[in-house]
Amino acid sequence: MGADQLGVAVVGGGFMATVHSRAARAARARLVGIASSTAEKSAKAADELGFDSGYASFDALLADDSVDVVHVTTPNALHADQAVAALAAGKQVVCEKPLATTVADAERMLEAAGTSVATVPFVYRFHPMVREARARFGDGSAGRVLSIHGSYLQDWLLGADDDNWRVDSTQGGRSRAFADIGSHLVDLVEFVSGDRVARVAATKKTVFAERAAHRDIATEDAVAVVLQTESGAIGTLLVSQVAPGRKNRLHLEIAGSAESVAFDQEHPETLWVGRRSGSLLIPRDADQLHDDAARLCVVPSGHPQGYQDAFNAFVADTYAAIGGTTPDGLPQFADGLRAVRVTDAVLDAAESGSWIEIE
Repeated sequence: MGADQLGVAVVGGGFMATVHSRAARAARARLVGIASSTAEKSAKAADELGFDSGYASFDALLADDSVDVVHVTTPNALHADQAVAALAAGKQVVCEKPLATTVADAERMLEAAGTSVATVPFVYRFHPMVREARARFGDGSAGRVLSIHGSYLQDWLLGADDDNWRVDSTQGGRSRAFADIGSHLVDLVEFVSGDRVARVAATKKTVFAERAAHRDIATEDAVAVVLQTESGAIGTLLVSQVAPGRKNRLHLEIAGSAESVAFDQEHPETLWVGRRSGSLLIPRDADQLHDDAARLCVVPSGHPQGYQDAFNAFVADTYAAIGGTTPDGLPQFADGLRAVRVTDAVLDAAESGSWIEIE
């Protein structure tokens, strides 16, 4: 089945539904329908995003035989049941991260996926310069991993008047900042280095116990992590949604025994390669990159690519997998489960004051 033949439906009508629908359209899928929290909101979202129709309910979406792929973009606590139901209905699934709010639910989702294509949008993998960083560790150019330094900083919840459903643990889950954005950071650490996080120690902070519409908030605004990998490398991670001036600053630097690589998501057109002498700043130029990075360069060098381009590439690879190919680096439910396990370990470490081993 070619991507241009796929019928796509989205459940959830917020910002991420917009991002997913743009990517589906770019992949030449048919936007069949969307289901939001009410029939009226579904109709409005369908009109705004260009879907053929708005469903009166999620059940109506599942009953539509013209839908091949369901994109789940609802609040975190709904992911597991909706994704499992879509898989049981014979649909392929793209489910937002965090994949689930508990390890048990994420395991249930992976089991339900079986041989279906079921992916999770760890889309920063699809920046060409992330693939270039990964290739340098993969081919041995960077040497063995020695240390890791990463951060993901935002400021959209900086004030007490800033609020969102994610602060509510009943909707977002036990973790907020780490599950929401730290999951991206840990995924990149393991994806780029090829080394898995083995144990963590952590501390977390909730800056505001009360916000505009929520009280007794327990989910974290920021978390700091010390880690050790399976190979013995050490590292630190800082994740915060209360960092003034930082909008989406995911920064990752990994030191190898031969060279370091550093990627900054707010400046994604270059990759810094550090050497004892002769450090480089490599531009996003397909002629200078490894093949897997070059294939993701969709516009000529000098014309910036960004977040939506990375998301488009993720969705295109998902649809290609549905068509029978095996794109390298496609994040699937197993990767989503891995992120949930790491998140649980980080929260356990912060709450116990102890190092926590990760499966």
